[in-house]
Amino acid sequence: MKPSRCLISSITCGIAAALIFAVPPSVAAADEEVNLYSARKEELIKPLLDRFTEQTGIKVNMVTDKAETLLKRLESEGINSPADLLVTVDAGNLYRAKEAGVTQPIESQVLVEAIPEAYRDPEGHWFGLSLRARPILYVEGKVDPASLSTYEALADPAWKGRICIRSSDNIYNQSMVASMIAADGVEATETWAKGLVANMARPPKGGDRDQIAAAAAGQCDLAIANTYYLAGMLTSGDQSQVDAAQVMRVFWPNQDGRGAHVNVSGIAMTHSAKNKEAAVKLAEFLVSPESQAWYAEVNGEYPVLPGAEVSELLQSWGEFKADDLQLSKLGEFGPEAVRLMDRAGWK
Repeated sequence: MKPSRCLISSITCGIAAALIFAVPPSVAAADEEVNLYSARKEELIKPLLDRFTEQTGIKVNMVTDKAETLLKRLESEGINSPADLLVTVDAGNLYRAKEAGVTQPIESQVLVEAIPEAYRDPEGHWFGLSLRARPILYVEGKVDPASLSTYEALADPAWKGRICIRSSDNIYNQSMVASMIAADGVEATETWAKGLVANMARPPKGGDRDQIAAAAAGQCDLAIANTYYLAGMLTSGDQSQVDAAQVMRVFWPNQDGRGAHVNVSGIAMTHSAKNKEAAVKLAEFLVSPESQAWYAEVNGEYPVLPGAEVSELLQSWGEFKADDLQLSKLGEFGPEAVRLMDRAGWK
């Protein structure tokens, strides 16, 4: 993997739990505060926010919830929303937030220079904070990696009854299919989706961890999942998850073509932001080498910052070529991806 193209280092996922702040709509927050709506788990970002406060004296108030819930909340609150920043997962969700009119451009040369063009909104409404790779995972001993090549090849009848993947209503799959539409066109991608559905070992159910566990349990031979879920299972205190993850291996598809599908978790400034200066400082802090390295080590995601440190675990999976598609395209082609998946019978 070449950092300038793939930017694959580690960061990790998360920001979604609870820590509710209440800021009356009519009262602007003080300059030394910044209000964050986060779709990532608290434990996966709170230590960084605390470090930011220690270094700057700026207090961070955080509300965590699901991405869809936070977007609806921002829409309903409108200009009176107390939120200054939105952190959410998947470029598709970031695109939707922009389209809904709840974001505004972030004016920061630091962010523009730090984040590769493919991993930020062309108009500056959002910037990637971490990379989320979605390769093919296979059961060691049951699959010869030499038989694997591309996402497209998974529609081959040779894989009939051997693939586990979550449902079509999952944003990660919608964005993956959107990336294929960008590369191969609608017609070819629909034909592929029908072939993939025919090769599924079972009707889609559960999350990425469930696909990995199902493969380890012998229900399928391949799983498509984000690598940070595999990392989370390997470092889990749950021995059953550790055991399941240990039989899986990572295969990076499309290495002779566009590269493996990647996505981002990212940050956007809300349209209602009242603490813009503090918000920009926090966004810039989150893409600093220190923050990127911490994120990669703890969350199992890859850094968006070229040259940022990668954890030993991620290094063990090898370097890879990542698709350098402008990720705003994932949001642009997202609605067509959903319709296509429905036509293909992807439950």
